[in-house]
Amino acid sequence: MTAQDREVEGVEEALALVARDRSGAHPSPRAPYHSPDAYVPYDTDVPYDIEAHPDAGDARPTPAPADSRTPRDQPHDPASEDDTAHAHDQADDQVQDHDQSQDQDQSHDHDLGQDHGQGHAHAHRQDPAGSRPAGSRPAGDRAPGGDRRHGTEWADARALAGASGRAAPAARARRVALDHALGEVLAEALVALTDLPSFDTSAMDGWAVAGPGPWAVRTPEGAPVRGDAAGRSGILAGHGESVPLPDGSAVRIATGARVPPEATAVIRSEHARTDVTGHLHAERVVVPGQDIRSRGQECRSGEPLLPAGSLVTPAVLGLAAAAGYDELLTVPRPAVEVLVLGDELLTGGLPRDGFIRDALGPMLAPWLRALGVEVVATRRIGDDEDDLYRAVTGSTADLVITTGGTAGGPVDHVHPVLRAAEAELLVDGVAVRPGHPMVLARLPSGRHLVGLPGNPLAAVSGLLTLAEPLLRALAGRPVPPPYRAPLRDEAQGHPHDTRLVPVVHRDDAVVPLHFNGPAMLRGIAAADGLAVVPPGGARPGEDVDVLDLPWSASTDGGCFT
Repeated sequence: MTAQDREVEGVEEALALVARDRSGAHPSPRAPYHSPDAYVPYDTDVPYDIEAHPDAGDARPTPAPADSRTPRDQPHDPASEDDTAHAHDQADDQVQDHDQSQDQDQSHDHDLGQDHGQGHAHAHRQDPAGSRPAGSRPAGDRAPGGDRRHGTEWADARALAGASGRAAPAARARRVALDHALGEVLAEALVALTDLPSFDTSAMDGWAVAGPGPWAVRTPEGAPVRGDAAGRSGILAGHGESVPLPDGSAVRIATGARVPPEATAVIRSEHARTDVTGHLHAERVVVPGQDIRSRGQECRSGEPLLPAGSLVTPAVLGLAAAAGYDELLTVPRPAVEVLVLGDELLTGGLPRDGFIRDALGPMLAPWLRALGVEVVATRRIGDDEDDLYRAVTGSTADLVITTGGTAGGPVDHVHPVLRAAEAELLVDGVAVRPGHPMVLARLPSGRHLVGLPGNPLAAVSGLLTLAEPLLRALAGRPVPPPYRAPLRDEAQGHPHDTRLVPVVHRDDAVVPLHFNGPAMLRGIAAADGLAVVPPGGARPGEDVDVLDLPWSASTDGGCFT
């Protein structure tokens, strides 16, 4: 029997196991699961109506009685669990995604939820005996924190990705001139190098006065002034300290100019007048200290202005310059190279003859830039293991992102390439839908690779699950506080895995959207974020975690989700 025959036979046996289990079990009554690819009616009179309205007549399985048990609740023989768990999980995933794979099967990674840790029949590179770096784990071994039959738990996978990048920022920090720091992250706190302002300055064009009025108008040097000359001679910004201003005197002053010693207030030009005798009269009550920016009003020398981890924005550059900086110690933006894999992808025109348009190439680079990183290149590579190996090992980017090829199909080369490159697998599959067969690995150089599934929404799931927390850590950005929002409508869940569902904000709640299958982009294109739906689903009014998309993020004001 050939390897292919054995694989087909194993899938058939797994499907039979699932059918047997399902014949005696019902979905959870909390939120009955149905494939996200099942037809869900929507309002055909409103073609852009993609919200999953509760009264839309969604075709869903009938909820089981409250006392029915899911397969996980039923008694089982522990001795037989290891023999059947993998086959059951693999076949359950294939049944779930079968309809979608027929409609959208042009996706390179054929995201059928297969166990992507097996079936590398085309891996012709061999791991040389004894050649692994000390402490590393070859890519063929099980990743920490999860069973490859099930995958690392979603929250654990995000934490592992963040932790893997956290040690890098200190080593990558360097000093750059202000005009090169925009978009980077402060590697140390911004501390004032001087008082701000560094001397008393005038907040307005007008008159600096000393004591009560009326005031005799003087020149900056102290000479009396009469007539029209009173308005022409004054203290300008950028000039040195003037002579002290005697009590009962006034001198013309410009905005930003240094206030002369002994001055008690500044009167705005429009609030005063001069007479022919050379005296100034206030037309409003003068309050001591008015319109004077006192030295140190904003900060004192040595005072912290911004913490490490702050994004360098144009306003931060202005503050740093005002506080006396010429350079900043920053963590540079992570460099990312995107490798779009697949022989079946077109870069233009309509799909034809088994070829489909590449949706990920145009989407990923702008998405990554919105996260605040530098995309050095987007390259398209066919289904060739040698080409992929050369691209991965030859890249100088901090992170290589691949699309497709993470499962166990005949042209899924990511795992064989990682083995050949002696990479350490950190995450090998995540218990999340869509996007189960995602990969995070660390190369011997210390750089990282994130392998995204080939289906578009599954790739978005991998981007937010693994790439975003890794890039945030590499950039030195702090983790934003999570936020939760109530669901307006029910969100269907997977029986065992976390599910990421596109949502929009409506009033004080989030609304799940239609078109959320692994190969669909229509839902995410209209979404504000992704709701993190726990296994079993969530009911209306129930709070769920929300991952904002980078262009709609409002929780931390930053570039990351």
